[in-house]
Amino acid sequence: MKTYRYLDLITAAFVAVLIISNVAATKVVVLGPFTFDGGTLLFPLAYIFGDVLTEVYGYARSRRVIWTGFALLALASLTFSAVAALPALADPEVAPFARAFDLLFGLVPRIVLGSLLAYWAGEFANSYVLARMKVLSRGRFFGARALGSTLVGQAVDTGLFLLVAFAGVYPPYVLGLMFASNYVFKVGVEVVFLPLTYAVVGALKRAENEDYFDTHTDFNPFRLGG
Repeated sequence: MKTYRYLDLITAAFVAVLIISNVAATKVVVLGPFTFDGGTLLFPLAYIFGDVLTEVYGYARSRRVIWTGFALLALASLTFSAVAALPALADPEVAPFARAFDLLFGLVPRIVLGSLLAYWAGEFANSYVLARMKVLSRGRFFGARALGSTLVGQAVDTGLFLLVAFAGVYPPYVLGLMFASNYVFKVGVEVVFLPLTYAVVGALKRAENEDYFDTHTDFNPFRLGG
């Protein structure tokens, strides 16, 4: 099996972005005309990493990284929820910190479920579309392929999360506004970072001597092999 110099570093960065963005999502922020959870500031980078992984290393390796991120995000969510559920030390000086932790990390189960399902479905949609478009275009038009896959992946991710986490909590028009705000911002980040993504992809292809084409790949998301 071929050994890659940077695949482990990209995997670590991808998982770190994923977990940090989910922790940051506990605060709702306002940035100009946009209102969204704080994780939205960082989470689009997960899709940029997904584009880099699929473009350079192929769908099968990207699939392993997506599952790695899913498992560790689930572990982090379960750990936070378990700690929040445990009784805190009965000390007046400690109590405010315990309440703050419970408020931030005592995650609502449907929000955790929505986050996990949305990440899984969105990342696989992004990776699949990019891999298939690469084969069809014979490796050309990376910018169009990266944006096209992001348009699909972010739509799946944002829509599924809002439906699972907030359907029945907020009226449909509020969900629509939240979807539009999150979707436009996330896709906008991809556009802004596209020149850097181009540069990183080109540098990795040269450094790894790899430019994988998924011509015979099994795209089953549940298969962890090649």
